[in-house]
Amino acid sequence: MVGDKKVFKILITGSFGSGKTTFVKTLSEIDPLLTEKNISLPERRSENKQTTTVAMDMGKLKIGDDIEVHLFSTPGQERFEFMFDILSKGILGAIILVDATSEESIAVAENLAKKIRERFDIPILYAVTKLDMPNAKSLEEIKAFLSSIEGVSVEPLDPRDKESGKEVLVKLLSMMV
Repeated sequence: MVGDKKVFKILITGSFGSGKTTFVKTLSEIDPLLTEKNISLPERRSENKQTTTVAMDMGKLKIGDDIEVHLFSTPGQERFEFMFDILSKGILGAIILVDATSEESIAVAENLAKKIRERFDIPILYAVTKLDMPNAKSLEEIKAFLSSIEGVSVEPLDPRDKESGKEVLVKLLSMMV
């Protein structure tokens, strides 16, 4: 609480390439702080992805006059995993991005939810990206895979679309209050 304003720190996490940076860039009303560097491993680069987050992405947005949301997204590569501990301090909710085209992303998402549940008593939401891709699993298939952790909602997300992002964020905020 800052004056009458409520400030919510939300952790955005998920696997490499799941859309975390795009999500923060799309929702942030300020120029987001990005720590993007060129991907060093050629096999990890693609036509659509040339850079990776090495520390964090941070953005802010307001909802109405009295709510400010601070978004902190983690890097997706395992070698930067230590940033999770740093960025998760003081979080009030978490959104875990899941790439519908990657079974590895689904497994990573489930492990992240377990890790968050062990450390924090906060609402968690899975946001499934890339559902429009030809080799994507359906939202129902992903829900079935991710049903092991009780009380975690699975929602579709297009991280490039502001309205889609806001819907996911409002859903998480409603679970928080």
